[in-house]
Amino acid sequence: MTDALFALSPLDGRYAAKVAALRPVFSEFGLMQRRVEVEVRWLAALAAHPGIPEVAPLSDAATAALRAIAQDFSAADGERIKAIEGETNHDVKAIEYFIKERIGDHVELGRAKEFVHFACTSEDINNLAYALMLRDARDGVLLPAIDRLVGDLRTLAHAQAAQPMLSRTHGQTASPTTLGKEIANVIARLERQRKQIAAVELTGKINGAVGNYNAHVVACPEIDWPAFARRFVEDLGLVFNPYTTQIEPHDCIAEISDAVRRLNTVLIDLARDVWGYISLGYFRQALKAGEVGSSTMPHKVNPIDFENAEGNLGLANALFEHFAAKLPISRWQRDLTDSTVLRALGTAFGHTQVALDALARGVGKLQVDAHRLHADLDASWEVLAEAVQTVMRRHGLPNPYEQLKALTRGHGITRESMLAFIEALDLPAVEKQRLLELTPAGYTGLAERLARGI
Repeated sequence: MTDALFALSPLDGRYAAKVAALRPVFSEFGLMQRRVEVEVRWLAALAAHPGIPEVAPLSDAATAALRAIAQDFSAADGERIKAIEGETNHDVKAIEYFIKERIGDHVELGRAKEFVHFACTSEDINNLAYALMLRDARDGVLLPAIDRLVGDLRTLAHAQAAQPMLSRTHGQTASPTTLGKEIANVIARLERQRKQIAAVELTGKINGAVGNYNAHVVACPEIDWPAFARRFVEDLGLVFNPYTTQIEPHDCIAEISDAVRRLNTVLIDLARDVWGYISLGYFRQALKAGEVGSSTMPHKVNPIDFENAEGNLGLANALFEHFAAKLPISRWQRDLTDSTVLRALGTAFGHTQVALDALARGVGKLQVDAHRLHADLDASWEVLAEAVQTVMRRHGLPNPYEQLKALTRGHGITRESMLAFIEALDLPAVEKQRLLELTPAGYTGLAERLARGI
């Protein structure tokens, strides 16, 4: 028996390997490590400020020793923090005690020991730690996964830029497109959402119990604490939020949740469309030796990657929607309802990551069946009605829309009947010949050019 068999969440069981890159970020270990990083950097910043003579400036060696507590943070360190928390029943206070314990009897750092967590509330540490987690997950895992999928889709779009395909609007035959152009549409949407995800400003604060620097000012009234706090937050690579209660209001988490949710909605649309094209036979899926498509029907190769992606994206979006609706709301200056919700951020990112992996795998299996695409087009000559009536309009022929409507609506239109209709039109010879040479497969407008331009 392995631990994976007993995992409560599939992210820690069945899909564990697919979310390995997120585990150091969103696990409790990841949260602890970033809390420790914020705490030691805060102590270093205090020591470097000339307005706090009680904390002597640290030598390079002492600074390196302090930074090493975060940089060398290990699983054993995490276990020690859990043991301390078992006594304190407070996770952030356990971080403080752990750092003091690690400082031990270090000569320089020992003199600054009581300035660990100086003037801080737990949320000063937590909000910055979570912002760092979100930054690392976004920039180091999510955006690269999006880029890989977009790259695969772009390769497909360019390869199939000229492959004509019957469109369907309202489920009915419509003006043809190319397969590459339809993929290009998705790429354009994904790139827009990626840009918005990357642009979300991850904010942070370090201003005390209710956001007013109360303890800071009493202890050291001569320091410009807002300016000091701004420099500290910005040095972490975050955007400073000067106006908060006890908690940073999580608006930026709502923003990134909404942004990723929009991306995921585009991906659901992609998964469903490709699923449909597989059903129509436009795509076949590459077979892998030993794989089984159905437990009872040997002929089947199910579109499981796109179905898996759709399901995981739905789970992720349910969580992202809750984050965006819940996290910016806190009773008065602070309630604790955000604490347990924030711990689920990794679950939403995890299901998104599983979906991106499934989509990349599914796109890699796709094989275009050009014969099936051409067969559908050749059976749909009624789609040329738009082209014919538009040329008729240009040349002033009477009731062009109504004539084509009478010819095509509710009737089976063949190549022969369409050509006969065109032959009877009072059009200039050049225009008539152009229409007579037009086929559904050739009626794709600028689709190829648009597909190659993405």
